[in-house]
Amino acid sequence: MIEIPVGLQPELVPMYWLIGTWEGTGMVEYAVDGEMRKHPFRQRVTFRHDDLPFLEYQSNVWLLDEETDEASPLTSETGFWRLSRPRDAGDVGPGFLPPTEPPTFNNADAVETLRNDQDGFDLEVSLVHPTGVAEHYYGVIRGPRVDLATDGILSSKNAEDYRAATRMYGLVNGKMFWLWNIKALGQELATHASAELARVEPAAS
Repeated sequence: MIEIPVGLQPELVPMYWLIGTWEGTGMVEYAVDGEMRKHPFRQRVTFRHDDLPFLEYQSNVWLLDEETDEASPLTSETGFWRLSRPRDAGDVGPGFLPPTEPPTFNNADAVETLRNDQDGFDLEVSLVHPTGVAEHYYGVIRGPRVDLATDGILSSKNAEDYRAATRMYGLVNGKMFWLWNIKALGQELATHASAELARVEPAAS
């Protein structure tokens, strides 16, 4: 059982079960030039916060050699997860501009007003890849499940073709399962990667 950390920012409570570090293995599976390529990988994912109303996300991935089980660095991604809501004078920005009023969603009752008609909370997730791709997702977190779909993708002129994606995260028997579907390389949306991760560090800031 995962306990809600003491003193957690109210806006992070709907996402509390994500906080901490998770490790495990998964499989990449995607067609390239008509050939299905499959590769096992190891992953370490960390969700952390600095007493601010958003989660910092970091994922590191190592490619596994199927014969020796040796791992070599493959890639990483980093970003931020937060509840999706209108910005107001209690928020930072634009840039480094500090808030001019106290936070609006500073207690459980205020955050509860953000609950949507799916009995969950709307999410915004921004992710950046070292391959010249930045993704912005909208989605919903309902208890131990997260569903995300891209609202926008920004690619550098040197990035591979990458058009859209969906992601799903779920907590099952204390483990995190996730699935990533992508629309890339001129193909339709299809399964790209999935993994099963176990918690290795507690839910702390």
